[in-house]
Amino acid sequence: MLILHCPHCDRMVDETDLHPGGEAHLKRHGPEADAEAFENYLFMRENPKGVHFERWRHVYGCGKWFLAARNTATLEVYGTYPAQTHQPPQTIRDTITERQPGWAWGDFR
Repeated sequence: MLILHCPHCDRMVDETDLHPGGEAHLKRHGPEADAEAFENYLFMRENPKGVHFERWRHVYGCGKWFLAARNTATLEVYGTYPAQTHQPPQTIRDTITERQPGWAWGDFR
């Protein structure tokens, strides 16, 4: 079972208390965007085997959204952080680099 730390209420919770929200750190485009950019935003997702950044909502707790960095192959969790963060904290990126040398995801390394 997947167990994540909610950074808002500082609780360790299992996935039955959470609701997944898909990929994190998507670039959203405004109304001036062309059809291709809008299509990419809606449908094109990274789906790596390995390091992945996801959105989660603590439904049966504080109700707030947060982001998690985890490995989709091993279910290892590298860390969680508030949803208002524009990129993963350096400490989480360092942890991933230590455990998964050479990893890359989007613009993050």
